[in-house]
Amino acid sequence: MAEIDLITQYNKKSPVSEAYRAIRTNLQFAGAGKPLKLISFTSATPYEGKSTTVSNLAIVMAQNEKNVLLIDCDMRKPVQHKKFGLPNRGLSNYIATGAALEKVIQKNVLPHLDILPSGPVPPNPSELLSSTKMEEVLQAVRDMYDYVLLDMPPVLPVTDAAVMSSKVDGVVLVLSSGDISPDEANRTKAQLEQGGAKILGVILNKVPTQRSYGYSQYYYYYYYDEDHVKHKGHRHHSKEENSGQ
Repeated sequence: MAEIDLITQYNKKSPVSEAYRAIRTNLQFAGAGKPLKLISFTSATPYEGKSTTVSNLAIVMAQNEKNVLLIDCDMRKPVQHKKFGLPNRGLSNYIATGAALEKVIQKNVLPHLDILPSGPVPPNPSELLSSTKMEEVLQAVRDMYDYVLLDMPPVLPVTDAAVMSSKVDGVVLVLSSGDISPDEANRTKAQLEQGGAKILGVILNKVPTQRSYGYSQYYYYYYYDEDHVKHKGHRHHSKEENSGQ
């Protein structure tokens, strides 16, 4: 297997990894007594860091000895197979061709972490995600794992994330500070809610602070429970969040 170049795997004691663990803790409490098993992650537009965010969160959840499945539902620009050095055989193979689900889930990528890549890019991603076969996938994996994290496409360019929002237990929105306007953020939230989403919170990514030692620093913020808003902030610099996805 190729080396996994994700900070929660190669530098578990870094401030960035600690920030992801703080988000993990917030997610565990976000259900307010109701278990959250299926959680989707999306953004307003491309290149806000949502794929890197969800892959690192999958790793820290697995490090907490929870059985985790990461599903790449971004069938237009899939990246999770690249991040974990896997062949891109997965979700679209199962939905479109009837391949056995257990054959396309890639097991034990890391301890307690399985991954279902997107599979080859299909001509009709929205139709596949809204299909009965996709519902069968979600029902099957709900019973198999402690957490199922879905990497969804961004909301504003395509309808996929909104289509899927009512099929999961909650949605986390990753927004890139300085790249997204308040209007875009509000339109994203409105589209998700129109699709029936329960928005668990927002991760505000790439928040610039003072420059020091030649590095541009950032904060992660995770907000949850709109009636009792809380946040965690961690200063760090990371090449991952400049990678786009």
